[in-house]
Amino acid sequence: MHLLRHLKFLVIVMLAAGISGCGFEKAAVRKNHSEKTITLGEAYMGEGRYTNALREFLKAYRENPDDPFLNNDLGLAYLAKGDAEKAVFHFKRAIELKPGYSPAKNNLGSAYIALKQWDKAIECFNSAKNDLLYATPYFPLSNLGYVYYMKKDYGRAEKYYNEALDLQPDFPKALDGLGQVYTAMGRYKDAIRVLKRAAAKAPKVAPIYMNLAKAYAGDHQYYNAINAYKKVAAMAAGTALGEEAEAAIERLKWMR
Repeated sequence: MHLLRHLKFLVIVMLAAGISGCGFEKAAVRKNHSEKTITLGEAYMGEGRYTNALREFLKAYRENPDDPFLNNDLGLAYLAKGDAEKAVFHFKRAIELKPGYSPAKNNLGSAYIALKQWDKAIECFNSAKNDLLYATPYFPLSNLGYVYYMKKDYGRAEKYYNEALDLQPDFPKALDGLGQVYTAMGRYKDAIRVLKRAAAKAPKVAPIYMNLAKAYAGDHQYYNAINAYKKVAAMAAGTALGEEAEAAIERLKWMR
């Protein structure tokens, strides 16, 4: 469940950063197929309508399978749909067609996260972060933090999340990840501090409030924990996350 939440958050973050690369480069590559079809697909991705997006991208792909940006788009769509194997194929193809395409390398690492292939993910993220021309190196740095968190190497996880935050101090994904690292280390007050910042920057992301609630509970701040769980329950009503929050509220009622 934790991994699925991370991947959903990850896809949202990647979309917010811009789904593909330079518009001029795309126009040059896409001379043989409809730009309108791809633009529509990218709009669907931004709206979270991943099935519709995939349908549009596949239409364009049949006409020109050698577009690296389109392959990256397809990889993101497949990743959002939960098909990490196909995502890997298209991210790899994007990199083959455009070897210096660091966003695709970062996205490939994210697909390897979905497959729990941690060492392959680390290799991709290291390659992306070392590209001096990559405009958003805090993405692969944050992703490295997550991989090392999953490997329970909390010292390295903290290091990479802090490096990401040195470059982008208000990056919600890095703040959220660092908070989870601190919670795992038993540093609950530090976790609360950074998770409150994450929630302030991404107030509509329910998993951040879930992690904040857990940090409050770990610090025996049960009243604050219940309030944070209530936010999750309201924001994620009818979902497994919302049900988990409701159950946590019932448990904590007896601990106040």
